[in-house]
Amino acid sequence: MTAIRVLIVDDELLVRSGLGLIVGSASDLEMVGGCSGAEAEAFVTRLKPHVVLLDIRMPDLDGISVLRRLRALPDPPAVSMLTTFDTDEYIGTALRAGAAGFLLKDTAPEQLVHAVRILAAGGSMLSPAVTRTVIGGYVDGGGPDAAALAMVRSLTGRELDVLALLGEGLANAEIADRLFLGTGTVKDHISAILGKLGAANRVQAAVIAHRAALVRTPKQQ
Repeated sequence: MTAIRVLIVDDELLVRSGLGLIVGSASDLEMVGGCSGAEAEAFVTRLKPHVVLLDIRMPDLDGISVLRRLRALPDPPAVSMLTTFDTDEYIGTALRAGAAGFLLKDTAPEQLVHAVRILAAGGSMLSPAVTRTVIGGYVDGGGPDAAALAMVRSLTGRELDVLALLGEGLANAEIADRLFLGTGTVKDHISAILGKLGAANRVQAAVIAHRAALVRTPKQQ
């Protein structure tokens, strides 16, 4: 079984070392390198990682610029942004630029390893501690958005159910348990949802769910 190759892009050597230790602790993960933002494109081209953990704030070249360069490569890796803040103002820009995940640097080691596995499998991952904050900051907080409502009208009733739970930040297995479906069926529904909404990943779909007011607030639950 081929190990999941991980590249860590962060201007702080201590952070790269710490994250590298976590990645290296899992038998199915391999840290292939660490570098600064300015070096990232060359490192990705040479080392061909499956997953890149990318700091969103760096002095030499910011994470958003690096993300755009990596997404433009012929066979881009999955990229998750790293930050120390759950209210980072660049979150929305990163998601629109194609980030597949958003993780806090203090994410628990087992959660980080789990996130890398999901990213390598083609999924998207938000740190559980920031899911609602990330999406909440990406939505204006008003009533249902007319454009989002028009988009979700193309979905079936079951797809709306799945999208609403996806908007809560639930993983496929959790959605399957909630709706009494198989995980394979949930995966198929999510693929259909992404196609109908024109969303690049499940994070963007979750934002649409919030904009369409499909996700219940704590007061509504």
